[in-house]
Amino acid sequence: VQLQASGGGLVQAGGSLRLSCAASGRTFSSGAMGWFRQAPGKEREFVAGISRSAGTIYYTDSVKGRFTIFRDDAKNTVYLQMNSLKPEDTAVYYCAADEAVVLTKVRGAYDYWGQGTQVTVSS
Repeated sequence: VQLQASGGGLVQAGGSLRLSCAASGRTFSSGAMGWFRQAPGKEREFVAGISRSAGTIYYTDSVKGRFTIFRDDAKNTVYLQMNSLKPEDTAVYYCAADEAVVLTKVRGAYDYWGQGTQVTVSS
């Protein structure tokens, strides 16, 4: 299983970015997908997750109303639309795949990880 994250970059506060995570080597539609982020000196934290068939979606409180996670199973891709970005959103963003059906926010439950993409928000 390989996950390829892309779409990061440098943006001013208030701007938008869309992250993409393309999956290969597995039946993409069978499991949950998540986005995590890790800022310098901090632990990797859950940002958003989407279950199989998008029946359940979770967001961490700090991004609710600004970020949207969605998936396109035909393209084996999960997206994270990030609007109204803030400097505190600056981090390396990672996508992850979980073989389980039930969506979780627990980092250790995810089986596969992408390489990360840098998001930098300037003030």
